[in-house]
Amino acid sequence: MRFNPILSALSPLALLLASCSAPTSAQNDPQSQAPSPEPAHLRIEDKGTFKEPWAMAFLPDGSALITEKAGRLKWWREGGPVVEVGGVPPVDYGGQGGLGDVMPAPDYATSHKVYLTWVEAGSSDTRGAVLGTAVLKPADAPKLEDLKVIWRQVPKVTGRGHFSHRIAFSPDGKYLFLTSGERQKFTPAQDLSNNLGKVLRLNLDGTPAAGNPFTVKGGVSREIWSYGHRNLLGIKFDGQGRLWELEHGPAGGDELNLIEPGRNYGWPLVSDGDHYDGKAIPRHRTRPDLAAPAISWNPVIAPGDFIIYDGDLFKEWKGEVLIASFAAAGIVRVKIEGEKAKEVERIGLDNRIREIEQGPDGAIWVLEDGDPGRLRKLTPR
Repeated sequence: MRFNPILSALSPLALLLASCSAPTSAQNDPQSQAPSPEPAHLRIEDKGTFKEPWAMAFLPDGSALITEKAGRLKWWREGGPVVEVGGVPPVDYGGQGGLGDVMPAPDYATSHKVYLTWVEAGSSDTRGAVLGTAVLKPADAPKLEDLKVIWRQVPKVTGRGHFSHRIAFSPDGKYLFLTSGERQKFTPAQDLSNNLGKVLRLNLDGTPAAGNPFTVKGGVSREIWSYGHRNLLGIKFDGQGRLWELEHGPAGGDELNLIEPGRNYGWPLVSDGDHYDGKAIPRHRTRPDLAAPAISWNPVIAPGDFIIYDGDLFKEWKGEVLIASFAAAGIVRVKIEGEKAKEVERIGLDNRIREIEQGPDGAIWVLEDGDPGRLRKLTPR
């Protein structure tokens, strides 16, 4: 593992706040201390380096957009130059905050519209995540035009953690699902009068979608699809059209959840982990009225993002959840079994992995956390 003197000087809790790394309990995880060597059954090619990369999304032509947390958007093509995209909004950078997710619109092939998330400053040292749209103008000097903010975290609060702000589109392309973290404030996750600690279901213009479970409450409650979440760093639909979400627990208790409308997923009332100061949290099994995870981890895996693999290059992995992991320093393979899941393998890549994506040909792409963070292509040997 490459040595980073800045990260080495930080405490485990500071690492968590700075980059969503594994919390204190993960420091005793042997997977974190001694990651396995790069696996012999994979061919791993390095395809570039980026400064604190956070998200990656492939475009229909096989190129990809890659966000860097400090506020840069890069347009990457395999074998070609990496080009910086102009017109990116200013971001409130620090801790876990900055430029976040990026996704092409369902109609990108004709509209060239992209969706972005980032953190913006408020008043009195507050901040919050926002969702915006823009048109990507392809040219020698590409840029974003007609940038519009279409959604905001409400309320803005102090601190620089748990923004979440991951994007997924429904399989029919009609709706946008967005994760909104509880900003390390705990109780907002159980309060339906705000949109923190929630999975949200929006129209493509950012307005609340009709038929959401709390529409009758009015206000931002109309956006909410599920609640009781902590720091949600992945959201995907499976081949059956079911929605899955991945989130960081506290000291233990990372979760993969099958998301159902109107359900309460328990944070901070229950968790399979405990508070960082050692104070116990009641376990999920004590509250059968609350939605329990499909699988949880203790010690943590400290997830970055995940995919549900549907390609042909790794046929034996089809339908599995592949999780980018900090604590396991690689990929965690998880098999879905009905409404539950089980871990089947940890693939060591000798570095903390922030992002994982499936390429158009079924190859698996990962982005390492940090500066520099390598972009790596995984194919079978």
